[in-house]
Amino acid sequence: MNADERDRIIRMAWEDRTTFEEIEKKTGLNEAQVIKLMRNELKPSSFRMWRKRVSGRITKHRKRFLHEIIGGKERGQVPQED
Repeated sequence: MNADERDRIIRMAWEDRTTFEEIEKKTGLNEAQVIKLMRNELKPSSFRMWRKRVSGRITKHRKRFLHEIIGGKERGQVPQED
C-alpha cells in the first residue's frame, strides 16, 4: 500500500459518515485492519482520540445506524401517541 492509499483510508476513517463497511468495500480493509492501520500511522494520542470518537458513533457502523433509524430509536425522537 502506498502513501496515497494510506492517506485516503485515514481520511475516510476520520469522517463521521463513512462507515467501516464502506471503507471495506472501497479498499478491501475490514474494521480490524483499519484500526490496526490507524494505530500504526497515527501518534498514540491521536489514535486514542480517534478510537474514542468512532466508538461512540453509530454512523461508523452501517448495521447499527440502520437499526437505530428503522427501529425508530433515533436519538431525540419522541414516540407519537395515536
